[in-house]
This record gives sequence, C-alpha cells and structure tokens, in this order.
Amino acid sequence: MSDLYDRDFYAWANEQSTLLRAGKLSAADIEHIAEEIESMGRSERNQLTNRLAVLLTHLLKWRFQPALRGNSWRLTIREQRRRAFRLLDQNPSLRAGLDTILADAYGDALLAAQRETGLPEDAFPAECPWTFEQAMQEEL
Repeated sequence: MSDLYDRDFYAWANEQSTLLRAGKLSAADIEHIAEEIESMGRSERNQLTNRLAVLLTHLLKWRFQPALRGNSWRLTIREQRRRAFRLLDQNPSLRAGLDTILADAYGDALLAAQRETGLPEDAFPAECPWTFEQAMQEEL
C-alpha cells in the first residue's frame, strides 16, 4: 500500500476512498491517510497566512508610500480581506490561532514590502502595527 502511495498518489487516493466508503478500514492505509488529513489542515492555515501577508504588504505600502497609492493597491487590499474572511468562514477553528498567524504573515509582509518599496527594514515597524480586526476593517 505504501508503495502505491509513493508511486502514484492519485491512484492511492482513489483506492483509499473506495476502501473507506466500503467500510474496509483494516485494509486502508491509515497512517498515510492521517498524514494527508494533517497536511490539508496545514494547507488551510498556510493559505490564510499567505492572504494576510499580501494584505499586510499592501497596507504597509499604503501607509509608507502615500504618494504611490492607487486603485490597484486598494483593490488588492479589498480582495485579500475577502479571501481571508472566506477562509475563516470555511475554517472557523483557525480563529483560535490568529495572533500567531498574523505575526507569521507580518514577517513575510515586511520582506515583501522592503523588496517592493526599496525602503530599508527600519522604515517599517518591527511588530505588526495592526490587530487582525484592524487589518481587516481599516478604512483606506
């Protein structure tokens, strides 16, 4: 069973779903199934972190480069907020870890903002200047 998992993940997944639906748990590759379910959870968390990183990058650019503000930045901020809210609606248990997720996202956003603006690292706050609620609701 593990050989199929390593050789052809798609075939393995289809075989496992057939076994589970048939109630043949003893024949299922439980260890790999558990790993895949955990991976799916991490993927949802990573998606939220990525959405927030893009949002925070644009909020930083908006705040620290006011002369360059434009419709593209404003719309990207709105889009990322919508996508983050959608992820939270689909995965409400992610709310329990929002402080950590926001901090992780801000670290990524700092790097992106430095790269995209050309401003030095010390031009930006070392800690995220917004709470989750502020980042998601702040008017532009």
